[in-house]
Amino acid sequence: MDVSWKKYMQVGLVHFMAFPEVLTGEGPVLETLESVLTDDFFDVIEITTIRDPEVRKTAREMLESSKIVVTYGSQPVELVNKLDLNSLDVETRQAAIDRCLSCVDEAVEMGCRGVAFLSGPHPGEEKRQLATDLLVDSFDRICSHAASKGDLKVVVETFDFDIDKKALIGPNAEAVSFSERVRQNHDNFGLMLDLSHLPLQRETTRQALHLAKDHLVHAHMGNCVVRDTTHPAYGDQHPRFGVAGGENDVAEVVEYIRTLIEIGYLKENQPRILSFEVKPMAGESSQIVLANAKRTLREAWELV
Repeated sequence: MDVSWKKYMQVGLVHFMAFPEVLTGEGPVLETLESVLTDDFFDVIEITTIRDPEVRKTAREMLESSKIVVTYGSQPVELVNKLDLNSLDVETRQAAIDRCLSCVDEAVEMGCRGVAFLSGPHPGEEKRQLATDLLVDSFDRICSHAASKGDLKVVVETFDFDIDKKALIGPNAEAVSFSERVRQNHDNFGLMLDLSHLPLQRETTRQALHLAKDHLVHAHMGNCVVRDTTHPAYGDQHPRFGVAGGENDVAEVVEYIRTLIEIGYLKENQPRILSFEVKPMAGESSQIVLANAKRTLREAWELV
């Protein structure tokens, strides 16, 4: 396309995936944050919990001075702590809700525009409906809490349901049905789809995006490995674009962006978030993997 992609999208980066050493909220948070904030390729950064209050304070000051859009990903908190927002056990679900509410509070503290979550594990088909009802109740509470804190979007990301994360949400048709229920009472809720999850969900780009178009409020792009179970990046591991045995490279990014434009998520002069979610494999450099992602987008945009 001849016009700048900045007319259509705010290019983001999932910080804790590009630099997995900070995924638990510790490690070189400030150093890796600075490397992203000084790179004006990125308009958006997606952060997660930062455990040390002093580090969090410094990070907030860095984010404010950078003029970057900030969003918050609670997914690492949920996964590391094995939280289950649709657990059939009352105490387990309440503990998950309480921790997720604290993620909302931290997102507000860090000046974030939105906060993202994933559902709990899929409990099996016979318990799916009950678990979904409980998940709706959990997000009723989370969305109410977020609304009380200001203009903060609550997002659920759709994941695979039987390969890696094995999440309740899940197939995108079920995600839309779930979103419709939550949106009956909350206008601050929506869905996030990720190009790297679609092969794991056994859905094409066009199928998934057209299903979710009226509920889509955030989008990721990345890669995955599905067909080779012996591959070191098998499953939901977000390897670099074009990795041998992977599903997504330039052609798939082209189709993804074209479809995002087709469904109206991306519109000229109304740029919305489209973030890279990529992770270095063992022995790889984060900076080289990021350079790979940038080159992939540049090449893809020429072909859109």
